[in-house]
Amino acid sequence: MDLNAVRMFVSVVQAGSLSAAAERAGVPLPTLSRRIRELERQLNVQLLERSVRGTRPTDAGARLYEHAGRGIEALAEAEQAVASDQARLKGRLRLSLPPGYEPWWELLSAFQQRYPDIRLHVYTSERRIDLVEDGIDVALRVGAIAHEAMVARRLLSYRHVLVAAPSLLARLGAPESVAALDRFPCAAWAQSGGWQLGAQTFQPQPLLSTNDYAHLRSRALAGEAVTELPPFLAAAAIRAGHLVALLPEHPLPEQHVHLLYPSHRHPSAIVRTYLAFCQERVATLAAACASDAPAAHDPRGIAR
Repeated sequence: MDLNAVRMFVSVVQAGSLSAAAERAGVPLPTLSRRIRELERQLNVQLLERSVRGTRPTDAGARLYEHAGRGIEALAEAEQAVASDQARLKGRLRLSLPPGYEPWWELLSAFQQRYPDIRLHVYTSERRIDLVEDGIDVALRVGAIAHEAMVARRLLSYRHVLVAAPSLLARLGAPESVAALDRFPCAAWAQSGGWQLGAQTFQPQPLLSTNDYAHLRSRALAGEAVTELPPFLAAAAIRAGHLVALLPEHPLPEQHVHLLYPSHRHPSAIVRTYLAFCQERVATLAAACASDAPAAHDPRGIAR
């Protein structure tokens, strides 16, 4: 079996199309297409098929990729180790983050200080991207995970905080119950189906809905609205007295933070190092997600 052709086949599956694989590998598209056809003739089986979403492996192709992909990545690691005169990791790490996730930018800065030869490409989006098609090595996700093709490593959990500025509370009074929120102007996360406050659900009629938590925070700080915020965006303002946590006896649901990577892709040395670094920093992350309001929790469920 032609090892270079197998490499090209693996790159096509990972990139999701022949053209994308050719561009990443720096190989002319006709050359890559010819080598894949030769590999199919050698194995006497169709390995790839086209669809409206790009190029996908057939059943036979998926089996070849499952076995060959691990070997190719292990071989690439071996080549890198032999070629390098240093013990320091080198290469590129492609990450996906939700926007506004401030603690993670501090973590990435610390990661690059420890591993200065690793170049980061960070894509921020609320869209549920396809890690394989978009070339993402590891994604940070907040919320429930339901994807059989992904490995999910849970890092920590926390609760959002319902907040308002002292000026708004001075004008309208502090809400004494969930139902009392009806008299307050509210700003809400765009995709929210309402606020689950303990056992009760409140449906705000928001004067503003947006998928930008930083802007929700600015509206709350200006005394214009009650809103919910991730604790790492609310904690400093709560400690400084610029925001007040509301109805702590009616906590919002827990949010779970996971790192995702494709289950069929053997993690590279860089990916394994990044995962271990994140796990090492869990305590720092939990502290960043803490506030003077409802407590954040570490992965073992211990309140911090």
